[in-house]
Amino acid sequence: MTTMNRRDLLLKGGLVCAGSWLATHAAAQEAKPTPPRPPLPRALPESWQKAPTIALWPGKPPGHAGYRAQPLPAQHVPVFLRNIEEPRLHVFRPERPNGEAVLAIPGGAYWFVSVANEGVELAEQLTPRGLTVFVLAYRLPGEGWEGRSDVPLQDAQRALRLIRARAEEWSLNPDKVSVLGFSAGGHLAATLATNHASQVCERVDRVDDLSARPHSAALIYPVITMDAQWTHKMSRDLLLGESPSEADIRRRSPELNVDAQTPPSFLVHAMDDDAVPVENSLRFMHAMREAKRPVEAHLLQEGGHAFGVGRPNTPSAKWIDLYDLWRQRLDQSA
Repeated sequence: MTTMNRRDLLLKGGLVCAGSWLATHAAAQEAKPTPPRPPLPRALPESWQKAPTIALWPGKPPGHAGYRAQPLPAQHVPVFLRNIEEPRLHVFRPERPNGEAVLAIPGGAYWFVSVANEGVELAEQLTPRGLTVFVLAYRLPGEGWEGRSDVPLQDAQRALRLIRARAEEWSLNPDKVSVLGFSAGGHLAATLATNHASQVCERVDRVDDLSARPHSAALIYPVITMDAQWTHKMSRDLLLGESPSEADIRRRSPELNVDAQTPPSFLVHAMDDDAVPVENSLRFMHAMREAKRPVEAHLLQEGGHAFGVGRPNTPSAKWIDLYDLWRQRLDQSA
């Protein structure tokens, strides 16, 4: 895997799972060189390993009885976390906290959690702006957990509630905890935004009495729909299984669950994304508009998939500035 980047890995996994679906949509894309990004780190970043961590659950997570660690390939990329038996938050604190927090959810097709480009690098961009960043290493539904389609949402709800519960410890305003997710992590962020009040596991302690509704949601090249025509098939298969019911598809398609309580949302997607079609963001944007909820969307002509904080010298490198401006204006425009 030393010569394969994140985008190639997702495409390979998608081809294994999707076959002719990806071939059809790839043929529809005009061949263009994607601006390069630096190679993946060969080891977990030092800042990731040194960051304070918070375990989400006081004991075994829900559905633990079914968990089975999966075999890893010989050339497994260490920044793609798998076999997450104990989900945790890694905390990145700013020198001058402004009282706001972001729950960051990396992607990885629900196959792995990409903590370098969509975790550590994001924190490096947001903490100088005063934001405290909590990067979520969440459980992966294809690793045997009982109630697989609820497992990631269980962790996301618990993570946001924990941040609220410990807000004073981190000098935070508990009402200003937002979520930001990439790719399949964007699906999880959108699911949290639309299903924050859903009861997906038994109450554990008083933390679970707090609201899991984010202050806002940022969805970066997100998987949104579970509709077979537009979804990322590998993400869908790992979350729902290979033969999901129509009810499961609807329940885990956030664009079908937007309502008056869905928080303001910010979307970024490249129109040449050949792993997760831009229609995913468009569907969510249209749902937000139909519900008369605040939404901002930035569609890039190029950028491909998994550009993280952006590819240098391209418009994708500007999305964090746009997000920061949007975030600052939220309360002014509410």
